Amino acid sequence: MKHTARHTGGRRRLRFSKLYSFGCGKAPLDDDHSQIGGPGFSRVVYCNEPDGYEASIRNYAGNYVRSTKYTPASFLPKALFEQFRRVANFYFLVTGILAFTPLAPYTAVSAILPLTVVIGATIIKEGIEDWHRKQQDIEVNNRKVKVHRGGGVFEYTQWRNLRVGDIVKVEKDEFFPADLVLLSSSFDDSICYVETMNLDGETNLKLKQALEVTSFLHEDSIFMDFKALVKCEDPNANLYSFVGSMEFQEQQFPLSPQQLLLRDSKLRNTDFIYGAVIFTGPDTKVIQNSTDPPSKRSKIERKMDKIIYFLFGVLFTIALIGSIYFGITTADDLKNGIMKRWYLRPDNSKVFYDPKKAPEAALYHFLTAVMLYSYLIPISLYVSIEIVKVVQSVFINRDIHMYYEEADQPAHARTSNLTEELGQVDTILSDKTGTLTCNSMEFIKCSVAGTAYGQSVTEVEKAMARRKGSPLAYGTVNGQDHVNDSTDTKPLIKGFNFKDERIVKGNWVNEPHADVIQKFLRLLAICHTAIPEVDEDTGTVSYEAESPDEAAFVIAASELGFEFYKRTQTSVSLYELDPVSGRKVERLYKLLNVLEFNSSRKRMSVIVRDEDGKLFLLCKGADSVMFERLSENGREFEDQTRKHVDEYADAGLRTLILAYRELDEEEYKNFNKNFTKAKNSVSADREELIDEVADDIEKNLILLGATAVEDKLQNGVPECIDKLAQAGIKIWVLTGDKMETAINIGFACRLLRQGMKQIIIHLDSPEIGILEKEGEKGAIAKASKESVHRQISEGKDQLTASRGSSQGFALIIDGKSLVYALEDDMKTLFLELAVACASVICCRSSPKQKALVTRLVKDGTGKTTLAIGDGANDVGMLQEADIGVGISGVEGMQAVMSSDIAIAQFRFLERLLLVHGHWCYRRISSMICYFFYKNVTFGATVFLYEAHASFSGQPAYNDWYLALYNILFTSLPVVALGVFDQDVSAGLCHKFPLLYQQGVKNSLFSWRRILGWMFNGLCSAVIIFFFCTKALDPQAFNSDGKVAGYQIVGATMYTCVVCVVNCQMALAISYFTLIQHIVIWGGISLWFLFLFLYGLMSPNLSTTAYKVLVECLAPAPAFWLNVLFVVLAALIPYFSYSAIQMRFFPMYHEKIRVNNEGLLDDPEHGNTVRQGSIGLTTVRSRARIEERNNTMEASFRTYSE
Repeated sequence: MKHTARHTGGRRRLRFSKLYSFGCGKAPLDDDHSQIGGPGFSRVVYCNEPDGYEASIRNYAGNYVRSTKYTPASFLPKALFEQFRRVANFYFLVTGILAFTPLAPYTAVSAILPLTVVIGATIIKEGIEDWHRKQQDIEVNNRKVKVHRGGGVFEYTQWRNLRVGDIVKVEKDEFFPADLVLLSSSFDDSICYVETMNLDGETNLKLKQALEVTSFLHEDSIFMDFKALVKCEDPNANLYSFVGSMEFQEQQFPLSPQQLLLRDSKLRNTDFIYGAVIFTGPDTKVIQNSTDPPSKRSKIERKMDKIIYFLFGVLFTIALIGSIYFGITTADDLKNGIMKRWYLRPDNSKVFYDPKKAPEAALYHFLTAVMLYSYLIPISLYVSIEIVKVVQSVFINRDIHMYYEEADQPAHARTSNLTEELGQVDTILSDKTGTLTCNSMEFIKCSVAGTAYGQSVTEVEKAMARRKGSPLAYGTVNGQDHVNDSTDTKPLIKGFNFKDERIVKGNWVNEPHADVIQKFLRLLAICHTAIPEVDEDTGTVSYEAESPDEAAFVIAASELGFEFYKRTQTSVSLYELDPVSGRKVERLYKLLNVLEFNSSRKRMSVIVRDEDGKLFLLCKGADSVMFERLSENGREFEDQTRKHVDEYADAGLRTLILAYRELDEEEYKNFNKNFTKAKNSVSADREELIDEVADDIEKNLILLGATAVEDKLQNGVPECIDKLAQAGIKIWVLTGDKMETAINIGFACRLLRQGMKQIIIHLDSPEIGILEKEGEKGAIAKASKESVHRQISEGKDQLTASRGSSQGFALIIDGKSLVYALEDDMKTLFLELAVACASVICCRSSPKQKALVTRLVKDGTGKTTLAIGDGANDVGMLQEADIGVGISGVEGMQAVMSSDIAIAQFRFLERLLLVHGHWCYRRISSMICYFFYKNVTFGATVFLYEAHASFSGQPAYNDWYLALYNILFTSLPVVALGVFDQDVSAGLCHKFPLLYQQGVKNSLFSWRRILGWMFNGLCSAVIIFFFCTKALDPQAFNSDGKVAGYQIVGATMYTCVVCVVNCQMALAISYFTLIQHIVIWGGISLWFLFLFLYGLMSPNLSTTAYKVLVECLAPAPAFWLNVLFVVLAALIPYFSYSAIQMRFFPMYHEKIRVNNEGLLDDPEHGNTVRQGSIGLTTVRSRARIEERNNTMEASFRTYSE
């Protein structure tokens, strides 16, 4: 038969409950571990009696669920509160309220309108997003399910109407409407298949099984008289635990996760099930898990808040200075009856100009100035940035270069808050399995009875051979001649890439230890939880396994003569190759117990009875726990097996140790009694009790051998890591593998390089080994901590001694050492060593350690960290990092669901960071700088004119000029800059990876650059104000000899401001598109169109703008000459600075642009560009670039062609 690990159509599924040994519920509850009724275990459910008195007084939540952020009643107040939490928006609200007082220098409507537009746009966006969530809620809550209405009759009702205690009937391919206790199914043994993709993203089906006592409930009519009482744990978020009991027919039975069907999982391959509703609505486990992810804000956004505060400081300072001056001059207006400014009538003035109340007038002026100078603060900044980030996220989602065709998966930016942060990543912390590798296991080697089998060559072995300068063209593997075909071909059978004539095709029967090989292969075929599927048309058997490793083992056993083809609740059936007859014979093994694998046990066992009545315990697990469990007479092959395991680790393979023992009846009887008692325990520590009982029997084992499976690197991983390292990004790998495996994988993926000095920190010293044998835990901990501290200190000394050289360093530390390295009194020392190394590998690290290391790097360095992983064990790391990137791989979607950005392959990280990250960082940085520039330019002209008018609170411009500056005439060009501008092309971003360091060093958003742009705005404002006032004020403005009044000067200055800031944008842009031309020149044209139309309105509406363009400005040559001259003069400082900088102090991207325009064929210039402008802070970048200098000429020629 052929074998596959994939699901195909037309198959007959063979049924089995993999947790038979954990939850069949055959025995009533009789232990003393029950916590039911205590704290956390108080829920009581009256099954089939939802309307009863006892049920009604408990007031459990209904089944209506809501994922919306707002309700109709809370939407407006809550949305407004969210907006006015921002200090800038709150400031504009206060000034808007003050605009209704006589203090206002402008009309209230013109002050309120811009705020209304900005806040309204954001609230509408929030409302649309929440409405989409509301639509989803309506669809879910209105789904239909059959519920028992009494008298054995089931009728359809909406999900939202379900109550705790209802009996529901769910049919094939329907979702479970609430958390249910499974009562029975369409199968005789009351099992069902459940797909949990909506919960954990896993596509493999889970098996659930009802209690045996309720398995007779196969028909609707039987439920007429059904009554049961369920007592269980209170609602909680743990998807994988459930503690409870069912009281039925005056007996009590334990409930486990095996009987729990979770809301939003789907019934598959089962016609129907009956279940009792236990948790509804917000109490269900899936809703309990739907907490908001940690709030993350980019460093640029946090810095932007500081700039806003700085501008507030400037605003209040100049308002205070102006008010003090105004108070002094007002006090001098009337002295001894003499009026200095007689036109203000100080002898008969209001309080605002009353010389007798000068301090009070100064205070009122301060409030007026605070309102007038508000244009220093960019009111539309936040909403513009939100728009730009959303569009940037769309660009990431639609990038065809990050689309994985094989799985039909594009990149997906799950949040738009962090796009610019992608351009500032200093350290990447990566998982290995499924992230750097495919998590698609292939059985490639094994060691049986001390003999190594398997002649295939792994990718790591090839990398090792290249490193040593001896490519595997011809060589020996395991002592056998081997020819390595340079053209890699995929194995004909997925999961099986084993080649060795000594053992395939039944030849193992001729080996010296054929009996051991037989037991080895039999163990592979029995000790697992895989489920066989038989295609009735072709007879092909395929396997659905919980992990790729397990599928590979079962397929390997089948290919080598031990075909697993059938499983029932209590047995496993094989076709075994009989060594005597040479034919396959059918064997049936009675399955008594399954002791499942978990991360603490690191092993799995099954207890079976063969056809001769003998009892066997078959066990497979990690070498760290298996060798210590061998009996004295079971260690015959230990030395050779250990040697082979180390060799397999060196070759980058994942290994498991296989062992067994025969049990006597009395021993098994005692074990089964204790095991049954532990598994029937209704308590929170049930798993610990089960582990204790299992630990007692998994001893005195006899070693059979070891397996080795290869998890191949994903395509493009070495090249991606190499390019990221050239970009100066530090890369850490956090893996659960053995140190030797991790090191060799590091070489294969170019994380480690030839000649790189390795600093290895471990606890395998003889001294600690002696202490471990003595068992003194305190002494072991003290010695271990001292050893780790000493090794870290020695590592730092090595780095200090090599300072100035180009040698790279790599830090490798194991999980035991990491425990001590992360303690408070040592973590700073460890971090100092780690950040000075080019690469860091943490081996044997647990999920918690991954998260702690990520937090240490993020908090300790203060720089941006990115974590990338694909499994549930990476969730903590992803949420702890500044940016979490999930790989949508074969370990489910939990990492993706907890991530900020999802990609399908690790290699896409190169484009995500070096291209999108760099572009987004540059665009957002330039956009914010330009925002402050244009507002300082505008605000400074307002200030200068008010100072020119003796700080009288007189604005230079018409009210609507003020109101529309930020939201109409200058807003779209800056948004276009944030969306479309790029300093260099995507190809050049890849070609010159050091360009990425601009973001890491934050060179485009430093205080120097921000203040430089503000100073540029101040210069522009000074030029515009003085040139306009001096050119227009004393002279005749037109042919009639009329002088320019306040209206003409204001409109001319405003025209100059709009033209200057838009032309400044044209100078600053690196990459013009048609849209940018439209919005820049359109912004200027829109101003003239507005001035024309607004001036045609009634004087009551247009006030100072009444026909000012038609009658005053347009006919006057002085206006056009003045605008032209002022615009040119205002742009000269920026243009001069840019020319000098470009000529003598060019930035890195500017060098690349010059190189791209005319010097692309000059390799020497290319090398200079790569190493100029940005200091190489890590030896990794310098060494890798020097390695490639000899090939640079060819790459330049290729690019130019």
